[in-house]
Amino acid sequence: MDEATRAEGVAAEPQPVPARLATLIRIAPEGMLIAGSVALPGLIAIAIGLRWAGAFVLLVSAAVGAFFRDPERISKAAPGAVLSGADGKVCDVREGPLPGGPRNEIYRQVSVFMSPLNVHVNRAPAGGRVLNVRHTAGEFRAAFRDDASDHNERNLITLAGEGGRCYAVVQVAGYLARRIVCRVHPEDTVERGQRIGLIMFGSRVDHFMPREFRVRVAVGDRVRAGLSIIGEL
Repeated sequence: MDEATRAEGVAAEPQPVPARLATLIRIAPEGMLIAGSVALPGLIAIAIGLRWAGAFVLLVSAAVGAFFRDPERISKAAPGAVLSGADGKVCDVREGPLPGGPRNEIYRQVSVFMSPLNVHVNRAPAGGRVLNVRHTAGEFRAAFRDDASDHNERNLITLAGEGGRCYAVVQVAGYLARRIVCRVHPEDTVERGQRIGLIMFGSRVDHFMPREFRVRVAVGDRVRAGLSIIGEL
């Protein structure tokens, strides 16, 4: 059963054909329309005899589809560990308050920069109940810059986890990104490692965890969403 139908005893609704195809070939559903719209002119070109041009366009379509790749992942980390919500390179480790939260409530922050070559599907770093989802319009500066979290287009997801602990994920759009996809809503219950959205092209994810956690990564480390441990008790 997929993440949208985890509730026991609830029958899964039939998925549209593009969504079923996306699941079959392991790419995010949001990428099917984009890759398909690129592939269509290539198929038409081949049909009218422009084989080399059509083949080139199909290669571009395959590259677009590869950007939206969405591999299946199962973590073997200890239950209390916090996992990375993004693939990429750790670009910042610091302490600070939640965006828009009380200045005296300090969390450990780990930021991960995703280049266009990384998997861009985001996953929940911890399980719990979604308390808040807040989108903030902004600029599109390079996502690896320290001030990107304050000025760029972004989406904040706050989670209430086990023991009343609070976690947060901020999806930050980058220089090339022009769309943030969030698949969760307030009062949803998510499992650790569950897909919660994606950001198109170069972007960044900021993770916030309670100060009682020890950070397990350093700037420059490579991490994988739903697999790499970034914090533990």
